Amino acid sequence: MKKIIILAFIGLAAQLIDGSLGMAYGVTSTTLLLMVGLSPAVASASVHLSEVVTSAVSGYSHLKFGNVDLKIVKRLVLPGAVGAFLGAAFLSYIPASFIKPYISLFLLGLGVYVLFRFLFLKVKVEAERKNDHKRQALYRPVGFIAGFMDATGGGGWGPMTTPLLLTQQNLTPSKAIGSVNFSEFAVSSSASLGFFLFIGWDTLYWQIVLAMMLGGVIAAPFAAWLVKHLKPALLGVLAGGLIILTNLRTIGKEFYSIELFSKPQYLLPLLLLWIILIGAAIRK
Repeated sequence: MKKIIILAFIGLAAQLIDGSLGMAYGVTSTTLLLMVGLSPAVASASVHLSEVVTSAVSGYSHLKFGNVDLKIVKRLVLPGAVGAFLGAAFLSYIPASFIKPYISLFLLGLGVYVLFRFLFLKVKVEAERKNDHKRQALYRPVGFIAGFMDATGGGGWGPMTTPLLLTQQNLTPSKAIGSVNFSEFAVSSSASLGFFLFIGWDTLYWQIVLAMMLGGVIAAPFAAWLVKHLKPALLGVLAGGLIILTNLRTIGKEFYSIELFSKPQYLLPLLLLWIILIGAAIRK
C-alpha cells in the first residue's frame, strides 16, 4: 500500500510539472521507474499507458481554460503518433541491459535542457512574423522525432515540441504548453499500442500504471490552471534538477561503478548548485 501511495504521488508530481511546463511527465516518471529496477521498455510502456489517461484529462482541462491552438495540434498529432509507434517497436527489440545506461544519458540531456530552457526563458508575444512560418514548417518533422524519442526514452515529446512553440511570436506560453499537452494524448496512445503489440500487456506492472493514473488525473486540472499563474522557471529548475540527479546516479553506477547518493563529495556540490538555481528561478 505504501508503494502505491508513493507511485500515486510520483504521478501527481509528474503531471503537475508536465501540465505547467508542457514537458517532463514522461522523463520524470521514467527516471524514477528505472531507479527502482524496471527495464526501459517496461518503464516506458507503463508511463505511456498511464499517460493516455492523464494526458486526456490534462488536454481537456487546457482546452476548457483556453490554452489550446487546434491548428498547431493538427500539425503535430499525426507525425508525433507515427514516431511514437515506431519508437515503441525499436525499444521493444533492444536488450534492456544494453539500452538502460544510454536511455539515462538521453534523459540526463533532457534534464539539462529542461532546467536551462526554463531558467533563461524569455517569451514576448507579438504580431505574427514571417519567421514564424519557417518555424511552423518544422512542426511535422520535429513532431515525428519527438514522438520517436518520447517512446524510446520515456520522455521527449514536451522537451522537443514545447520550446519550438515557445519561439512563436504570436503564441502565449499558456497556448504553447496547452497545445503540447492536448496533442500528447495521441502520442501516448500510439506508443501504448506499439508496446502492446511488441511486448504484450502481461509484462506491465498494472499497480504502477493505475497508481500513476490516479495521481496524474488529480493533478491535471490544477496544472492547467497553474500554468497561467506560476513562474515556469521555478518548476523547470525543480524538474530538471531532479531528472539530472537521478540519471547521474544511474550513469555513475552503470559506467563507473560509483553510487552517487552515497558519495557526499559528488552529491553535495550538485545539491548546492541546484539550490542556487532554484533561488535564481524564484528571483526571476
